[in-house]
Amino acid sequence: MSSSARTSSPPDRRKSVAVIGSASPNAEVLVLAAQAGALIRRLGCNLVCGGMAGVMAAACRGFQEAKVGLPPGPVAVGILPGEDPAQANPWVDAVVATGLGFARNALVVRSADAVVAVGGGSGTLSEIAFAWQANRPIIAIVPSGGWSQILAGDKLDDRRNDRILAAQTLEEVETLLCQALGLPPAGR
Repeated sequence: MSSSARTSSPPDRRKSVAVIGSASPNAEVLVLAAQAGALIRRLGCNLVCGGMAGVMAAACRGFQEAKVGLPPGPVAVGILPGEDPAQANPWVDAVVATGLGFARNALVVRSADAVVAVGGGSGTLSEIAFAWQANRPIIAIVPSGGWSQILAGDKLDDRRNDRILAAQTLEEVETLLCQALGLPPAGR
């Protein structure tokens, strides 16, 4: 699907946001990931991730915990590298067990309308590159470190005119997501 077809989708379709990041982050990064997941739920968006541990599990946990008191609707989707759905973290609502290994990284970002990067190592770097090539808005949480910090504010190459968006706070993530997706700010 071309990026122009993607942006002309029906306005009533629920938006999806991918959260990408390390499978083995430190405690501070886990907190940021959980806060990002909660924000995505408050915005009424689906959460898409790699479905495993670390940033992925923390984002899903934050997403699920934020459901309290909100209307039903958005789901957390885990796109796994392996074939066993039991490998998904317990906070995933819908599991896609691909059996594709690291190639699933392309599916994670292509399944989303925007991407939030939290820290990250080489797997996250590949997801950022796939998101860049797929013309998805990428928001990097700078204090999370890793590739998010390194690439925040930069261009990967000349195929796009924009840059990876740098967010210092969750409030900035919210502002940037709302601008990228045409959403109103979340009620807190």
